[in-house]
Amino acid sequence: MTASIGSPLLWLSFLGFVLVMLALDLGVFHRKAHDITLREASLWTAVWVALAGVFSVGVYWLFGPERALEFTTGYLIEKALSIDNIFVFVLVFGAFSIPSAQQHRVLFWGILGALAMRAAFIFAGGAFLARFHWAIYLFGALLAFTGLKMLVTKETAIDPNANPLVRLARRFIPVKAEDTSRFFLRENGVLHATPLFLALVAVEATDLVFAVDSIPAIFAITQDPFIVFTSNIFAILGLRSLYFMLAGVLGKFHLLKPGLALVLIFVGLKMSLVEVYKVPIGVSLAVIALLIGGAVVGSLLFPKREAALA
Repeated sequence: MTASIGSPLLWLSFLGFVLVMLALDLGVFHRKAHDITLREASLWTAVWVALAGVFSVGVYWLFGPERALEFTTGYLIEKALSIDNIFVFVLVFGAFSIPSAQQHRVLFWGILGALAMRAAFIFAGGAFLARFHWAIYLFGALLAFTGLKMLVTKETAIDPNANPLVRLARRFIPVKAEDTSRFFLRENGVLHATPLFLALVAVEATDLVFAVDSIPAIFAITQDPFIVFTSNIFAILGLRSLYFMLAGVLGKFHLLKPGLALVLIFVGLKMSLVEVYKVPIGVSLAVIALLIGGAVVGSLLFPKREAALA
């Protein structure tokens, strides 16, 4: 096709779509705080996945099969890595005693901040790689090392209250622990933060940390800014509904973390060895899908001993 993937109209159209979907999500479905049901979360998850599929078909039609495969592979990687965020979200909401009816507000604004953060990371990373190509080997080594560390390190509990940004927020603004229905409240002329705000800070800090892994991972698949950006944004947009769908059953997928670790190792090696051998994008998609799917199926077929005895 003759369409340009760097066309300003294409970028503006996609950004317009993102804004419309965010406005629809906030204005239509979440005007009141309420408990997100499994049915609602599953429906929205299906909607986001379907939209990503339609977008992939559009990329295929406009720019050909290779770009469509790059988008699909990048989306799958980012979607899989975003599950790590969900593990931490569960801990954050538990640590700050955030009611389930208020959790979607924290995630909405948290994901809005994540979109802006990811966009900045992607464009900065793209410009950096364009100027310093050798950095691709550094990114690859970082991903492989992170995957190895994830594979051999035992999972430890995370204390959101120990997060430096949360501690900084507590230092500069008093916290009113009794109210979890809003981010701030004013009492006797003094502005107070609430646990809802502290949870939001922890969520944003979490995404900042995970972005360090996920952004280089997508650059291992493609360095086309539009494909990198859109695959990342689609994965982030569906993160909130995915949280409410999976939060209660994550413990059953005990092999998912090793599976994600192997994905990072594979992507890191692919990135580091790009000058020696360029892994075909179709092979990359198959390997990543096999690792993630294998981890999910293996978790169900071979449950943890505690789960089996429960």
